[in-house]
Amino acid sequence: MALSDTSAVTRRNRRRASSAAMGLLRFAVTTLTTVFGLLVVTFFIGRVIPIDPVLAIVGDRAPAHVVERTRIELGLNLPLYQQFFIYVEQALSGNFGTSVLTTNPVFEDIKRVFPATIELATIGTLIGAILGIPLGVLAAVKRGSIADQVVRVIGLIGYSVPIFWLGLLSLVLFYAKLRWVAYPGRIDVVYEYTFTSTTGFFLFDAAWQGQWDVFRDVFRHVILPASLLGYFSLAYISRMTRSFMLNELSQEYIVAARAKGLSETRIIWFHALRNAAVPLVTVIALSYAGLLEGSVLTETIFSWPGLGLYITNSLQNADMNAVLGGTLVIGAVFVGINIFSDLLYRTLDPRTRSR
Repeated sequence: MALSDTSAVTRRNRRRASSAAMGLLRFAVTTLTTVFGLLVVTFFIGRVIPIDPVLAIVGDRAPAHVVERTRIELGLNLPLYQQFFIYVEQALSGNFGTSVLTTNPVFEDIKRVFPATIELATIGTLIGAILGIPLGVLAAVKRGSIADQVVRVIGLIGYSVPIFWLGLLSLVLFYAKLRWVAYPGRIDVVYEYTFTSTTGFFLFDAAWQGQWDVFRDVFRHVILPASLLGYFSLAYISRMTRSFMLNELSQEYIVAARAKGLSETRIIWFHALRNAAVPLVTVIALSYAGLLEGSVLTETIFSWPGLGLYITNSLQNADMNAVLGGTLVIGAVFVGINIFSDLLYRTLDPRTRSR
């Protein structure tokens, strides 16, 4: 009897190990396929856009022999499949070429400007999550009430209003009229050449160095564009929170908890929201990734020196190395955040580990 039990346990463990291995294999294949697709798309975008990278470097008045020599040096005279292999090899090694606009390696430019985008998107996501989750819970608990309608209207406006229009309107109101925030940019010119940032995250560095006057100045610059992004994040997070909470509040364990006499506050915040928090992790992660890749217009309106503004200026100057390098980095970050949220989701919800 003991031997048969041991054999059954062994077979069960083997099945679990096999299932885990297959899940890991599918995960790896999906990730590699996504990254490969991203490389393919960015490569062909660079070839389809009617901008000659050679002329962008040497100018349209350069002699023909200079144009041809530059084309050979860039490998653009090779067959398309060879150009793709070279592109993949260089991209995987972090070599995105040299920016025509700044004359610096594109990777160095991205390392310089990307922290500003991360700082802006992080604060925006925090605002969206801190306000969006309670509003979503309120809308679910008060389903059909005035509060529910107000929350849904707030979300609808966040989905419908163009971000550039709302950004310009907020600048007119909070900067030009009320003077509550600082002018567009990331830091006042008074501190621009005296403040030294070691990480690229101005708020963190100013607090770490104890320069609270710089911290206040940076905060006055970041709060308006971050609030704007936070509002759009709030619209998405509150809507999904409401949906998840409505699903949880209809479950049998909620009925059982009420039958046991638990308070409504405890049922909502410690039981229903706790279970709804598992899929909310993915929602917040996707919202964060969306702000990282979708802050181009916000950075342009507020002159925020991040990756979005960098790509916009590069595109206006036909600097395709910078445009494709920035696009590839944003795509890779989006894929990475998706992978992280999926792993976190599986960690928090054991039911998904066997799928």
